[in-house]
Amino acid sequence: QVQLVESGGGLVQAGGSLRLSCAASGIIFNAYPMGWYRQAPGKQREVVAIISKDSTTKYADSVKGRFTISRDNTKNTVYLQMNSLKPEDTAVYYCKCLAFIYWGQGTQVTVSS
Repeated sequence: QVQLVESGGGLVQAGGSLRLSCAASGIIFNAYPMGWYRQAPGKQREVVAIISKDSTTKYADSVKGRFTISRDNTKNTVYLQMNSLKPEDTAVYYCKCLAFIYWGQGTQVTVSS
């Protein structure tokens, strides 16, 4: 069974930083691309960043230059380093293995102005 457990969210002031982690189990982690998504209140879930199995990365325009996705295949974990946070980054953040339909429970990120 695929399990994805996100952590690292919290409340931070604008301009601050957070590092999210997502621990995966039940999959051959190093075989698949992984992604971070977010959903703000009243909005659709959107992709934030994607990392391929060989660590090629892609970012949403809104986070380019501020967020960095990475993975540690020895720990079956994908990370999202978020710097220069803005109030509009406030959302529940989810990770996903792109080959499967499963989602984690998400982690709340709140950025105060």
